[in-house]
Amino acid sequence: MRKDIIIIDDDRDLCTLLQESLLQENICADISCNGFDGIKSVKDKEYQLVVLDVMMPGISGFEVLERIRDMSNVPILMLTAKDDSTSKVKGLRAGADDYLTKPFEMEEFFARVLSLIRRYTRLNNMASKAILKYGDLRIDLESGIVELSGEELKLSAKEYDVLIYLAKNQGKILTKKQIYENVWNEEYVYDDDNIMAVISRLRKKIERTAENSYIQTVRGLGYRFNKEL
Repeated sequence: MRKDIIIIDDDRDLCTLLQESLLQENICADISCNGFDGIKSVKDKEYQLVVLDVMMPGISGFEVLERIRDMSNVPILMLTAKDDSTSKVKGLRAGADDYLTKPFEMEEFFARVLSLIRRYTRLNNMASKAILKYGDLRIDLESGIVELSGEELKLSAKEYDVLIYLAKNQGKILTKKQIYENVWNEEYVYDDDNIMAVISRLRKKIERTAENSYIQTVRGLGYRFNKEL
């Protein structure tokens, strides 16, 4: 089955090289050499991955990332010539799924691209199912019933919504801004106490042992639903 991705990078030679190489993996890559065209392309077409350069004229990769995240949960692999933790953290906080520093080996690029596409496909398939299961945790999306080891849990509406959002994005780091805007449906105004309180209550209800940790804290970034479950 053919996979469609987009490469947003002002280095046309690199884009062409990657495009031709990806075809050998049955991956069709569109190219946008500036951020504005890339945003329009993501809006107009469904992709399974966005490969996005940080340093571009006109509009930076970080700005493009934020605009894409406002309309899509498509995986985003950031490319940058900057090998520093500040840029990496900034990208991940804004919603990037992975990071690759230029210059890179083609084998590593392929591995990251294929991994992100597989995860996205799996999560989309999971999201279309009526019942989600993670270890001893069972979520019935139609009835709204959540069970742990066969026992029904009493969750508040907000606890349930946070759980669903985290679970459907299993394995992905979600910032507090992403959680707030997708669950509360309001602009994020650094209401961290509210988010932390809901997650704290939710953890007490769904995590009864240290080995049964569904919601992981990623220090300095946000939260992640355990992908090993």
